[in-house]
Amino acid sequence: MAKVKKCDDKLFFKLLDTIGVSGNERNIRELIKKAIKPYVDEVKIDNLGNLIARKKGPRPRIMLAAHMDEVGLAVRHIHKSGRIEIEKVGGVDSLTLLGQQISLDLGKNKKIRGVISTGELSTGQIMEEIPELRNLFLDTGLTKKELLKMGVSKGTPITFDPNACYLGKKDIIMSKAIDDRAGCFTLIELAKRLKTTKAEIFYVFTVQEEVGLYGARTSAYSVEPDWGIAIDVADAEDYVADPIISVGGGPVLTIMDSELISNKSINKWIENAAKKIKVDIQKSVNASGTTDATDIALSRGGVPSTVLGVAVRNMHSAVSVVSMSDIDKSVAVLHELLKNPKKKTEVN
Repeated sequence: MAKVKKCDDKLFFKLLDTIGVSGNERNIRELIKKAIKPYVDEVKIDNLGNLIARKKGPRPRIMLAAHMDEVGLAVRHIHKSGRIEIEKVGGVDSLTLLGQQISLDLGKNKKIRGVISTGELSTGQIMEEIPELRNLFLDTGLTKKELLKMGVSKGTPITFDPNACYLGKKDIIMSKAIDDRAGCFTLIELAKRLKTTKAEIFYVFTVQEEVGLYGARTSAYSVEPDWGIAIDVADAEDYVADPIISVGGGPVLTIMDSELISNKSINKWIENAAKKIKVDIQKSVNASGTTDATDIALSRGGVPSTVLGVAVRNMHSAVSVVSMSDIDKSVAVLHELLKNPKKKTEVN
């Protein structure tokens, strides 16, 4: 296998540990803006909050999208005692929430720590049933009066506490928000490396993907790309009997998901780029979930699109798992693809 350049893991860890639940992407957007600005010609923030970074060049105009937002929770109701009822933001499995340490995001880098509990757990009883979301609550140690005084209200975003670190070896990382800070990091590293290209590249960091792909819809409409790629993540299957997608197995190319059949031309270009630098590509055909590529594809008169990402274990939970080497390889493949990109795609 060809040598693949390693990426800056310090920046990746900063991205992972930064707060950015859907609809509250300000902190992560500012970090990404600072990181990518030296490597592009212009940066703007649109009315919805998408960060759009442009590298000038001739056509084709290519849109690369990664979503900034992460799944999390929001305050639903505050009881007099200070017990906080919670609501999910994005597709969080309620079973993964019990006992998790979290933070209420008050903005301007202010937060309140807390833990998710149930009536039985808080009083030392044995739980006879798996708790549903309505049975969970947030314990901050504060009363309602104290919480309100500190700025907590209905809708206040709740994030999983920062926890990024390497596991047993310096390749496998666990953290909140790997979906899709892995994609955001990939685009920043690509922008650093892609100093010259025979194309116009738009690095788009979208908002509110986890609740409806909204950022991709508005940004694709304004960018008007000739073709696009969503840089996202895919579910790993390492611990099933016959895994198809594995952490550490290389970048994942999505052939089909629940709402998109990706463009065959772009897929072939990606496969050829990977082959040229001797990087293995995994392929995903999975009729569940979708990405920003769906709404990019449906923008205006239609945009040929696909998805390239990395395999992740425990997606949409407080602690997901990813391989740093998979991200390194994704950057390398995209760099090879975009040094001299094709202009026109064929219709499927």
